Amino acid sequence: MIRLGVNIDHVATLRNARGGNHPDPLTVAKSLVGSGMDGITIHLREDRRHIRDADAEAICAWAGKPVNFEMAATTEMVAIATRLKPHGCCIVPERRAEITTEGGLDVANHRESLRTAIARLKDAGIRVSLFVDPEPAQIHAAAEVGAQVVELHTGAYANGRLNELERLAEGARLTANAGLECHAGHGLTFANVSPIAALPEIRELNIGHYLIGEALLIGLPSAIAEMKRLMIEARTR
Repeated sequence: MIRLGVNIDHVATLRNARGGNHPDPLTVAKSLVGSGMDGITIHLREDRRHIRDADAEAICAWAGKPVNFEMAATTEMVAIATRLKPHGCCIVPERRAEITTEGGLDVANHRESLRTAIARLKDAGIRVSLFVDPEPAQIHAAAEVGAQVVELHTGAYANGRLNELERLAEGARLTANAGLECHAGHGLTFANVSPIAALPEIRELNIGHYLIGEALLIGLPSAIAEMKRLMIEARTR
């Protein structure tokens, strides 16, 4: 009906703050089977600030849940992804100075470089998603360069921008009409997820930071179960 991908980058953030091997992202991923999670999302950043190469290798080798591998469209990351062969790759913009992803990918102005990266990933049997703002030009460009999925950036909606839900609804319709699968994510919480989950074209939400924060209060399996309940309730309402 609608899937929930859980981003576990900040499990690695916590581990790296102290050093050592605890908490281990793969162990956490395995513990979440049955919680309502439909897939694992990890972002291997160029500066390796949270997920490390060894984490990516172990998680992609694990067959428990589909892995969504977020990455910049660099030669290094394409080579890593084609070697590890996750279920899917989501190409995102990345700046070294950013705390978190700040906006969608500018597909329209980087068609050729993205077309090359996407072709290499698809040749390796990887489903390719592009993380974009809900702008018609970017969605059309995503279809043109060969993406199979568009993930709509919900950050402006989460920050309360006026009319952003309407923009996302139209973006979801455009994505589906272009023959692409529609996902969404960024900044989603228990309080704001329902209107996004109710959009019928959206097949998957990817959520991380909020769930890890809620885990400090109610535990990660409980946080995931509640998020999935809200998503399903919104879709079936």
